Amino acid sequence: MTLKLKGDTEINDVPSSKAKALKINLNKYIYGTFAEIGAGQETVRHFFRSGGASGTIAKAMSAYDKHFSDAIYGVEEDGRYVTEERLKKILHREIELTEDRLSRKNHPGKVFFSYANTVTTIDFAKKFKGHGWVGLKFQLDPLENYNEIILHVRFKETDVKLQQETLGVLGVNLIYGAFYLNNKPKELLKSLYDNLHEVQLEIDMINFSGPCFSDVDNRLMSLLLVKNRMTNAVMFGPDGNNLLPAQQLYKANILALRGSFRPVTKVNMDMLELAEQLFINKKKVNKDNTKIIFEITLTNLISDEGEIDERDFLERAELLCSLGQNVMITNYQEYYKLVEYLSEFTKGSIGLAMGVSNFVQIFNEKYYRNLSGGILEAFGKLFFKDLKVYLYPLKDRNTGEIKTSENLMVHPRMKELYKFFKYNGKVVDIKDYNPDILGVYSRTVLEMISNGENGWEEMLPIGIPEIIKRDRLFGYSK
Repeated sequence: MTLKLKGDTEINDVPSSKAKALKINLNKYIYGTFAEIGAGQETVRHFFRSGGASGTIAKAMSAYDKHFSDAIYGVEEDGRYVTEERLKKILHREIELTEDRLSRKNHPGKVFFSYANTVTTIDFAKKFKGHGWVGLKFQLDPLENYNEIILHVRFKETDVKLQQETLGVLGVNLIYGAFYLNNKPKELLKSLYDNLHEVQLEIDMINFSGPCFSDVDNRLMSLLLVKNRMTNAVMFGPDGNNLLPAQQLYKANILALRGSFRPVTKVNMDMLELAEQLFINKKKVNKDNTKIIFEITLTNLISDEGEIDERDFLERAELLCSLGQNVMITNYQEYYKLVEYLSEFTKGSIGLAMGVSNFVQIFNEKYYRNLSGGILEAFGKLFFKDLKVYLYPLKDRNTGEIKTSENLMVHPRMKELYKFFKYNGKVVDIKDYNPDILGVYSRTVLEMISNGENGWEEMLPIGIPEIIKRDRLFGYSK
């Protein structure tokens, strides 16, 4: 068999969608189905129009009517159609049908694929711009198991036709990348925007799976979505797989803890646990519907050289996942932008757990010079909903004084503004803290690990030192 798919990446310029579709069509081994629901048959159209499609397209369908779709793919328990579960069910069913209907004996060299999307485009009132799930299940060798790429998109354009065209180009990019850039997943990820622009759509979740992607860490792919400006925020769970923020945060009460977590310390966990107790004691907060998020901003991941150290990121992520935490990576350096983002998905309560030093920085006017209303506009966005800041004390390194909301220092011009929010109950002191760990700082721990010093283990949560030593994280070399 002369199938050349792995490593066939000799591409200098970005090929057009027509050229990509044609290259797929002219490969006599690639063969599969297209199932597109909600926005017409926009992806397969490129393959029909580029020529030579008869050897590639086994079937193209659009089960547009809900009842007909249910008859083919079954009824979803939640009654929804634009979901990841629905997409996976479509991909699996179409591959199953292809395997059943096409004899491997007569076509020993064929590698099968199933492409699908299930989307909702912009509504008539143009209030909701639309979103959807796009995926591909494919082989690179007839004897191998299937690989899968699943992604979620949010449309930004305000015209149905434009959204349909964008979806079509994205689909071509996905299929082409899967077959010709699979050994370079970072390039595959970037190629999803070939012949597209970030103003057209946002990709806010992607997961790779299968034998071809056994070395791919989906958490890193998630980070690259933010780094490449494909989205402003991503999430992944304790198992390392990426999560859709909109799905996780929908109508939830949200408590977020921002930090560098390099590495995560006892202070971080003490702050979280105590803030969570205060948060769930609020009248409107249901513990069962509360999401805890460890948030890291992109700026917190940039090294002194101005680059993102991917290994360093994965080391932090590994520790947080081992503690069973959901992690969010954002491009929101200012807290008010983070709150605005979270508020897109919920009308529930939002809480921010932070230390005194980070809280004082919120009152620095330099962060709001790009706003016409300055710091007042920012604070209006930060505190306009049912938001509270849970403030963890700071121990002054020089004097030993404990800083809380009662004695922290802000710029003289900010004093009245600070008093307004404090005395309106927006700032809540965390009081039952452990005084023995107030002197623990991630930076100190990191230096001790790098220098081979003793004693840093006592500053970290149970189980974390063992992982650092076992995997030699953060420069550990003993």
